[in-house]
Amino acid sequence: MSGAVPGRPLSLHDLESFGVSAYLAAKYARTGWLVRLGPGLYRLPSPPLNRDQSLVVLQVRVPGLHVAGRTALAWQGIRHNVEFAERLTLWGAKPGPLPEWFADAFPSRYRSTALFSPDVDDLGIFTPPAVTAGVRVSTRERALVELLRDAGQGQDMEEAMHLFEATTGLRTSVLGQLLSRCLSVKAVRMFLQWGERVGNVDVDALRRHSTLPTGSNSRWVGTMNDGSMLVLPPC
Repeated sequence: MSGAVPGRPLSLHDLESFGVSAYLAAKYARTGWLVRLGPGLYRLPSPPLNRDQSLVVLQVRVPGLHVAGRTALAWQGIRHNVEFAERLTLWGAKPGPLPEWFADAFPSRYRSTALFSPDVDDLGIFTPPAVTAGVRVSTRERALVELLRDAGQGQDMEEAMHLFEATTGLRTSVLGQLLSRCLSVKAVRMFLQWGERVGNVDVDALRRHSTLPTGSNSRWVGTMNDGSMLVLPPC
C-alpha cells in the first residue's frame, strides 16, 4: 500500500491492484487499517484526505463535476473576500447533495442547475497550473457566467460585482461560445450590461459575432435571497 497516492480515496479497484479484496477491505476497516468513506470507497488512516485528489475521484462519480464560480476565479488569483476556511463552489450534472465523506472534509456549495446547452460539455474547463492534474476547473470566462447566474441567489451580489470588475483578459471567442449556449437569460443580460459598464468585455464584438439568448423585449424580474427584486431591462 506504500504505492498509494497520499490523501487519495481508494476505490475497490484501487485496492485490488494492491492485492486487497473487497472482503479484506471490509475487514481492514473494522480493525482500523483502512477508513471506510462510503460504498466501495476507503482511505488510509493517514494522511487526511487531500482536496485535489478527492476531487479527481469525485469527478468520476458525479458527471460534469468541476470547480466553478467564485472558487474557480480564486484559484486563478481573482479574489475579493479572503475566506478563513475555503468553501468550494462546485457545479455538476447530477442532482442531489455531495457524498458526506467529501462534504465533511471540504465544505462546499454544490449546484446541479443546467446552465448551458448539452453541447457545451467541457468548453471553458481546464486545469490551472498550480492545481493537481485532472482537476476540472472553469476558465475565468465560464466562471463569470456561473457567478452571475447565482448572483443574489446564493452568491453575494456585491462580491459578484467586485469579482467581475477584477477579471481581465477575457477571451471574446470563448465568451461568445458560452453565452450563445447559455440557458439563463439573467446571466446573459447581466454579463452584457456589466461588461458595457466595466469595460473589460468587448460587448460590441460579442453582439456582432454571436447570437445571444437575451430573451424577449420585456424586463427580466427575479427575487433575490434577501427579498429584493432584480430588474434587468432587455438588451
